[in-house]
Amino acid sequence: MSTFRRDEAMSGYITSSCTPPDPVVASLVERTAEVGELFEMMTPVEQAGFLTLLTQSLGARTVVDVGTFTGLSALSFARGLAPGGRVITCDVTEEWLDIAREHWKLAGVDKRIEFRRGPAWKTLAELAGGEKVDIVFVDADKMSYPRYYQAAVPLLRPGGLLILDNVLLKGTVLQPDAVEDEMPRMAARTMAEVNVRLARDQRLDTVMLPIADGVTIARKK
Repeated sequence: MSTFRRDEAMSGYITSSCTPPDPVVASLVERTAEVGELFEMMTPVEQAGFLTLLTQSLGARTVVDVGTFTGLSALSFARGLAPGGRVITCDVTEEWLDIAREHWKLAGVDKRIEFRRGPAWKTLAELAGGEKVDIVFVDADKMSYPRYYQAAVPLLRPGGLLILDNVLLKGTVLQPDAVEDEMPRMAARTMAEVNVRLARDQRLDTVMLPIADGVTIARKK
């Protein structure tokens, strides 16, 4: 969800020090901005490039993207896939799918992306027992992260990556009980608990990076 930046000047410097977004990504950012306050749900541009690099470095052929929105994360993964690879992306709504598909096609990756509508837990359950996947990326309902996390780990091949977005929740994970509103407070508590569980999970090697609103990358042993 939202990008957590304590220092806007430093954030701008970091973004400007990355490879600039190409016209397709720039267009997608512009179109997403038109949806209003929900714009903050979009994967930050600097993070999108990071996801592509991870995918390329891993030689990934199958990626599961939990939380489609306007499609930037799916696009980023699709650009990094090995030949013949695919991204399975899911969301509970098709409200912004036209924007996503338009830009997937412009980027020439639409044939590599499969959209599934429905709860993420259902999509993850459908994939259980099938071919192991290389990456699972979770950027969706924060209260459901424990469920997504537990369902995702068995799907990964050894050496595969579980990537969780927004693990800092604008810093609220530091003092969840200090959050005034009930729903954000519950989300902060949930995310703080997930962060602890990931760090202690013996199946994974886990690192948390201060990119945007915090990104955790856990490699399955």
